[in-house]
Amino acid sequence: MGLINKKISAGFTLVELLVTMLISSILLLVVGVLLIGGQRSWEKIYGDANSEMRQGSHAIMAAFGSIGRRSNRLNYTLYKQADYSYIPSEPETSNSEEIVYGDAVEFRYWSASAPDASLLDVTNTGTDYAFFYIEDGEMKVDYGSYPPGAVPGGSGSKNTADITTTVLAENVVPYEDGAFNHTTISGVGQGSVRINVTLEDEDDPEKSVKVITATLMRNIWPR
Repeated sequence: MGLINKKISAGFTLVELLVTMLISSILLLVVGVLLIGGQRSWEKIYGDANSEMRQGSHAIMAAFGSIGRRSNRLNYTLYKQADYSYIPSEPETSNSEEIVYGDAVEFRYWSASAPDASLLDVTNTGTDYAFFYIEDGEMKVDYGSYPPGAVPGGSGSKNTADITTTVLAENVVPYEDGAFNHTTISGVGQGSVRINVTLEDEDDPEKSVKVITATLMRNIWPR
């Protein structure tokens, strides 16, 4: 019986080639969608992290914390604001623990550039002040020398002479009872001031950043 030689074909058929191309196209499409989605997510995260609201919240916390840590815990004042007049926020009772709210707070501290002799003066309760307040929706801080302080005379209009004003954030909404608060015991503040405000996006009212933080004053002078 004679042998029959069978030819073995090599390579892909047209159908196999089309199927392979289709699978490759689907894989490339999936990879492209993942890359685009990752890029958009990264852009959103980057945008949120570097938005004006986030930058404003970081500026508030940095300035508030830095000044508070350098301030005199025996010589700071919370104020209630009425028009352009500031009145010290007083507890309703002196017999118990109470949370007192205010619209502004004045910290008094010792400047790093102050002469050493002034730091040794037992009557000196601070050489400079920082006054945090909200004006026209902006969180601001006034820096000046003490005395006379932020509100000369204890109440009335704030000092506007020889000060440096920094805008920390815009579109700031205070907590309903006041942007600042502290705890008093028997009418005496405990040297820890808290801030509670919300930063809003004027282009998107649904977006907001809440800033709730506290600063603990460590210095006491005179003792």
